[in-house]
Amino acid sequence: MLQVYAPLTEKDSTFHRTLFLFMCTSMTCLLKDQHEQWKRNQDKQSRSVKVFCCQLPRDNSFYSSEPPRNNGKDKPSSPGAVLCGWCGTWKGDKVCGGCRRVHYCSEKHQTVHWKSGHKQHCLPSSISQDASEPSNNKTLREVQEVASKSLWPEYEIAITDECEDKVSDDNGQVNSLISSSRVDESIEALIDSFEGGDDKKSWASFQERISRTPEQVLRYYRDAGAKPLWPTSSGQPSKADIPKCTYCGGRRAFEFQVLPQILYYFGVENDVHSLDWATIAVYTCESSCDGHVAYKEEFAWVQIASQSSTTQR
Repeated sequence: MLQVYAPLTEKDSTFHRTLFLFMCTSMTCLLKDQHEQWKRNQDKQSRSVKVFCCQLPRDNSFYSSEPPRNNGKDKPSSPGAVLCGWCGTWKGDKVCGGCRRVHYCSEKHQTVHWKSGHKQHCLPSSISQDASEPSNNKTLREVQEVASKSLWPEYEIAITDECEDKVSDDNGQVNSLISSSRVDESIEALIDSFEGGDDKKSWASFQERISRTPEQVLRYYRDAGAKPLWPTSSGQPSKADIPKCTYCGGRRAFEFQVLPQILYYFGVENDVHSLDWATIAVYTCESSCDGHVAYKEEFAWVQIASQSSTTQR
């Protein structure tokens, strides 16, 4: 779903540090995931929401030790990995026998892509060599356009500091947000789905806080004692619900949360069966241990709008 480049200066081994968040796009899977995340034993969890961390020292075999100059003359140190032309996720070690240009991770994805439109655009490689440059470019664009429609579009997340000027008047502001007749219908329906007054007040406080920057999709604050901004009072984890680091046994701390606004940018439909959540809170190893693996698995806690359909533990 997203990746966050979050280097840490306190250790040499975290000069480069990236967090990757993956999730299934099915709301059915997310509802099942609610039951799994309450299991105290992480080894017995079967999650559809996964977080991985990759970190490297400044001197490594993959990247230059010097930052890019950003003068228009920077070049990649090596060609990018060839990925599947259908899913864009896995290694494309199989190639289309016709055009020899599109790669796939499996025969299944090659077949799906063929039936979804590649059949009409697949040209033998010998033809593309003799064709004019504009025709080549057009054909390549058309081939890319018929790739999987289930993939979310890619964006770059702009980083800004939260405005501290608009501070809530606590209960007065919260109550006015709840009772306001001008609340958006979709928000009103969401508020009605909550079970108690505490949930409604929490949601109103959450709404007031994010209204300072309504378009925000991610909140990052890796600081001692930092806590997520929870939209509801129900469905919050206790300290015991956050598992310790699998690799060093140390504590995991909150690092960032993903807001449901991101689904708007992904073009997710707004209906009862569509993917939706209240927030996704990501917890990572507090000491950012090396773990002796390329990608360390971390932990995500998903809070959905209504806890009535799930059972805790």
